[in-house]
Amino acid sequence: MEMTSRFSNFDSEVDGKNCDGLVNHNGETMEIRVPLSPSVKRLCPIEGGNLYRLRDRKFLLEDKKRLCSWALGTAVLGIMLMILHAELCPVVYQPGSVYALSINGLISFSTGCLLILIIAFHYKDIRLFISDHNQVDWRIAMTSNRVLGISLELIVCAIHPVATYLRPDMGNRLGEKSDGNSSAPLCLSSSHKEVMLDVELLLSALMFLRLYLVHRAVLLHSKVLLSASYRSIGSLNNINFTFRFVLKLLMNQYPARTLLVFIMFFWLSASWMLRLCERQEQVETGGMGTALWLIAITFLTVGYGDVSPHTSCGKVVCLFTGVMGVACTAMLVAVMTKKLALNKGEKHVHFFMMDIQISKRIRHAAANVLRECWLLHRTTQEKENSGEVRHHQRCLLEAICVFRHLRLKRRKLRDFASEMVDLSKMQMIMCDLSANWNSSYHELEQRIISMEQKLDELSRSFQSTSELLAQALHHSRQDHR
Repeated sequence: MEMTSRFSNFDSEVDGKNCDGLVNHNGETMEIRVPLSPSVKRLCPIEGGNLYRLRDRKFLLEDKKRLCSWALGTAVLGIMLMILHAELCPVVYQPGSVYALSINGLISFSTGCLLILIIAFHYKDIRLFISDHNQVDWRIAMTSNRVLGISLELIVCAIHPVATYLRPDMGNRLGEKSDGNSSAPLCLSSSHKEVMLDVELLLSALMFLRLYLVHRAVLLHSKVLLSASYRSIGSLNNINFTFRFVLKLLMNQYPARTLLVFIMFFWLSASWMLRLCERQEQVETGGMGTALWLIAITFLTVGYGDVSPHTSCGKVVCLFTGVMGVACTAMLVAVMTKKLALNKGEKHVHFFMMDIQISKRIRHAAANVLRECWLLHRTTQEKENSGEVRHHQRCLLEAICVFRHLRLKRRKLRDFASEMVDLSKMQMIMCDLSANWNSSYHELEQRIISMEQKLDELSRSFQSTSELLAQALHHSRQDHR
C-alpha cells in the first residue's frame, strides 16, 4: 500500500532509499510515493497467490500420501522381519550368529528409515498447515498437542528388540553353543538374565503398535479426501474428514468385507502374540494351532476351558481379545440388522398391503356385529329360549371386541406408517400448498381491490342521488309556496 502526496515549491532533495518519485527544483508540483508497509521477505514459495497456494496444497497432499505409504510399508517390513527372526532363531540359526545379527541390523535399519519418514511426513503436514492458514512462521503450527503427538509417534516407531546388542559376554558365544543351550524359547543366549527375556518379549509385542499408520493411510488414500466435491460440500456442512468419517463410510458401503479383513488380521496377530508370550514357559499354548484355537474361542466369548494362558502376557492378550470380540460382535449384529431390514419402498408396499387386509377384516367384523345384532333382536322379539338369547349376546360381545381390536390395529399401523413419510415428498407437498396459498392470496387481494372500487362507485352514485333528491325537494317546496 502506498500513499501519494502533492507539494508545491519543494526545494529539498529526496532520499531515494525511502521514497520513489520525481524531484524538481523549479518549484513545480511533484509526486512523492511513500510505502506505508515495510517490504517483508517471503520465507517459502507457498505464500504466493491463491492459485499458487492451491497448487502447492495439491503437491503437499500428494507428498503426504506418498510418505505415508512408504512409512506403512517400512513398518510392516520391520514387523515381518521381527516375526521371521523370532521364528527362525531357535530353530535355523543360533543366538548371536551372523544371521541373527544381520536380521536385527535390518530391523534397526528399517526403524531408522521409519523415523525419518515420520519426520518428513510431519514436515509436509506443517507446510500444509502454513499454506492453509496463510502463515509465514512455522512455529505457529507447533502447538503443544502437535508436539506431543509427534513425540509419541517417534517413541512408538522407535520400539524394536535391542537385547541382541546388549549381551554382556559376546566372547562366550561359542562356549554357550557347545553347552547345548540352543533350545532357548527366544533368540537370546543363556547368559541373559530373566529380565532380558521379558524386555525382548515386550519390545517384540509392542512393535505391532506401528500399525496405527493403517488408519492414516486409509484416510489419505480415500476418495473422500481426494475429491474436491466432497471437500466443498463437507466444508459447507462443517464436516471434518477424519478417519472416523471414512470408517463409517466403509462400514456403510462394504460392511462384511471390512469386518472380515479386520477379524482375520486380528485373529492371526493375536494368536502369534499369544504364542510368543506362552513359548517361554514351554506349555501347550505355545503352539500356533493351540493359540489359534484359544484366540478363536475367546474372541467368540465361548470359553470351553480346555486350554488357558499361563503367563501374564498371555492373559493380557486373551483379555484384549475378549473385549475386541464383544465389540466386533456388536458391529456384526448392527450390520446384519441393517441388511435384514426392509428399505423404504419395501416398507411402503408391505404397509399398503397390510392396510388393505386389515380394512377387509374390519368390514367383515362390522358385518358380523350387524348380523349378531339382528339375530339377538329377532330372538328377543320371538321370546324363545333364554339360553339362545344369552348365546347371541355372547356372540355380539365377541364380534364387538374383534371389531375394536382390528380398528386399534389399523390405527397403530397407520401411525407407524406416518412416521416413514418421505421428507422430500413432504417438502414438495408443502411447496405446492404454499404456491396455492399465494395464488389464493393474490386472487383474494384482487377481489378486495375490485370490491373497493365498486364501493367507491356506490358512494359516488349515492352522493349524486342525494344531490338530485335535494334539488327535487327544493323545487317541490318552491312550487308549493
